[in-house]
Amino acid sequence: MSQQNLTLHETMEIHELLNLKTICLTKSKMIQGLVFDQELKVLLEKDVQQSISAVNILQELLTKTNPQ
Repeated sequence: MSQQNLTLHETMEIHELLNLKTICLTKSKMIQGLVFDQELKVLLEKDVQQSISAVNILQELLTKTNPQ
């Protein structure tokens, strides 16, 4: 498969998504320590795992399409 570069606008959008997911991840991790309800803790842990996955995918996309 040929390597494609992102346009500046696409790169900016991915950076914005990456920032959003990083903030969501940080918030969910912090709230986990304050929550006593087990069901809510499970939901927060699931959110943390999904956010980690999304952050990894976005970082991978940025590095593969726009090598430095």
